[in-house]
Amino acid sequence: MNLPFQQKKTNYILFSKIVRSPKITWNGFKINRVKSFKYLGIHVDDRLNWLEHINKQREKAIKMQQNLKRIARGNWEISQIHRWTLYKTVIERMLAHGSSAWCLNPTLKMKRKLSSIQRPFLLHISGAYRTTPTAALQTILGIPPLHMQLQFEARLTLIYRLRIPLPPFITDAQPHDLEIRQQADGSKTEHGVGAAFCVLTNDIWAYQWSAKLNDNNTVFQAELTALHEAVIYASHLPNHNTSKIHVDNRASIMASSNSKSTNETARKIFKILLSNPRIKVSWVKAYADNIGNERADQLAKDATQHGQHYSHTKPPKPHIKGLLRKRMLEEWQTVWKNGDTGRKIYNIMPSVSLRPTNWIREDVIFFSQHGPFPYYLKRFHLSDSDYCSCGRIGTALHYATECIYTVSWHMRKPAPNFEQEWLKRVANNLVSRQKIRGIIKFISENRYLFRPP
Repeated sequence: MNLPFQQKKTNYILFSKIVRSPKITWNGFKINRVKSFKYLGIHVDDRLNWLEHINKQREKAIKMQQNLKRIARGNWEISQIHRWTLYKTVIERMLAHGSSAWCLNPTLKMKRKLSSIQRPFLLHISGAYRTTPTAALQTILGIPPLHMQLQFEARLTLIYRLRIPLPPFITDAQPHDLEIRQQADGSKTEHGVGAAFCVLTNDIWAYQWSAKLNDNNTVFQAELTALHEAVIYASHLPNHNTSKIHVDNRASIMASSNSKSTNETARKIFKILLSNPRIKVSWVKAYADNIGNERADQLAKDATQHGQHYSHTKPPKPHIKGLLRKRMLEEWQTVWKNGDTGRKIYNIMPSVSLRPTNWIREDVIFFSQHGPFPYYLKRFHLSDSDYCSCGRIGTALHYATECIYTVSWHMRKPAPNFEQEWLKRVANNLVSRQKIRGIIKFISENRYLFRPP
């Protein structure tokens, strides 16, 4: 090969447990060993544990956060929902680069490092105190743990880009777990999904084909599968024969006529039709006394129960994405349920969601009870006393129900065994939350009033 190499810029990396490095020379020039290298934006280390890459991403995230703070101060001078959007569309996208290569099965150490990267952004989005548990902030903001989000994207990329087999939790999915958005045309029944086509030659049924698809396939995929098999059959007929294929689904014709269709089956049909101009595909109206259409429709229905299994059609990307997202939510819910931090928020919000709550900074401070309360300050050794200046323990509940300085915003005090239920009701009531916000703002602006005597 006549490829030029810069010897001074050439290094090697050794993926081995050998302690002593081998000596490598090139035309008498020693090639140095490195512990990591950067390729396509991903830092690969000699241990393949990806910690070097995560550390580099951490540095980049910190620099980006500092630049944002320099431009727009601590809370970025924008609304909370815009801060949330900025994180999801900019910060998270930057951190997710190449996740399919390094975050398919993250280790415990990787999870911790990714959590530490995510935490400062959660604090800035919510405006919460820096001692607020990360798990609580994730649930409040509807932002999954970073390692779960990256793992979700890694799984999706591997399935659709690298064509790995579908994992069991997708192939074993039941029909009711999916959202079928196509109009039923007889090829999907309570028994499953079927596809079929039949051949009419000189008023004689010369051939018919039918197959049963996976239950998680859609009617649109069944239509495309039948059309695909029909054009394959027609392409093997003698060249002097003109074949007309009638389809009662406009969407499948539109997809098959687009060379850049996102559907793999549609692209295959396009290629066959392009190389076989004698094959014509046309649309016919469904249920219009067309004997061929009615026969194919009945074959497809019969195939849902008795057809030969057809497993070449992969479920559509939105369905797989939905199942992967559902799997991520289940894993997140398990971690949230079994966690040992953020229990005060868990008692109010026991279920996780990808939708952020409509809480603002004051709501987060009150319900997490991490705020300008003497009880909190004493707990974290920021004060010598946990008493309010009125002589009672300075908890969040105290200021909402009995402190003489916040009487303008008082609500009825619950019995001790109903405090959790009371907090849930307050959290779900906008009028009550408005009172909470008034209390937190008043305490923050008049801290000298609440110092212990």
